[in-house]
Amino acid sequence: MTHETVLGPLDGNTLKELARVICGDDHLYYRRGFEIAQFLENAGWHKVPEYDGEFRGEWTLQLLMERRENAAELEKVLLRLADAREYLGEPEVLSAVVNAVNGFLVHEGFRLENPGGRPRVVVCDPAMAHPGHQAPIELKATMAEIIRELRMAALLQRRLDEARTCFSNGAHVAAIIMLGSFLEGVLLTVIEERDVSLLNNKDPDFIGLKALIGICHRAGWIDVDMERFSQSLREYRNFVHPRREFHEAHTPDRDTLTVSWYVVNGALNDLAASQPKSDD
Repeated sequence: MTHETVLGPLDGNTLKELARVICGDDHLYYRRGFEIAQFLENAGWHKVPEYDGEFRGEWTLQLLMERRENAAELEKVLLRLADAREYLGEPEVLSAVVNAVNGFLVHEGFRLENPGGRPRVVVCDPAMAHPGHQAPIELKATMAEIIRELRMAALLQRRLDEARTCFSNGAHVAAIIMLGSFLEGVLLTVIEERDVSLLNNKDPDFIGLKALIGICHRAGWIDVDMERFSQSLREYRNFVHPRREFHEAHTPDRDTLTVSWYVVNGALNDLAASQPKSDD
């Protein structure tokens, strides 16, 4: 199967940053001149010239600029930077390099990923470069400050992290579904930890998100605005059923997801603020 390149032409400043990472400046994976040539060959480039003793950064940038219009060649370089085989002697460096690349590549609408050790370049929303665009209000508490059961707190944090991954890759519907699932888990756990009698002896496995939102609002744990917006998030969460989305006139987009982040962060902040004081 032929690999289809998703990468488009890159800005000159992006190539400058890419050359810097390849060289390994700023405490990344340092490469000497001849090692840069070897890196490019390992990435799959042909006819790489021998290093001529110039400044490493300028020499590397020149090579990148020569192939600027060849998206496939540039993608090979990015994929090699995210390839664990490049760092066999210092495996801990891999994540730092990938993060450094994503710090500027996001402005082009792309990001590097390495799921299961298989590097790939994926399309993402450039708004991810600006945290304020993905969460209009700041989350003021950690999950462990809202949920006492540490294992459940860790599980829910993973759900939130997965929602962010969906966001960064432009998977808006998937992110909203994850946020709805996450909110349901948080609210149910909070009720069970603070006052399980509010469930009225109902089986927790059969209590929907709508009821959980109402219980937490009546208990004074989330404000009326978050209660109303949470119900809207619940409606979108139901798009987990394709027919539900099919019959709607609106398909969730980045703006819908941005509002959903607002709702989740606002609800979590309310829950943290209403947390009963410990007797310790």
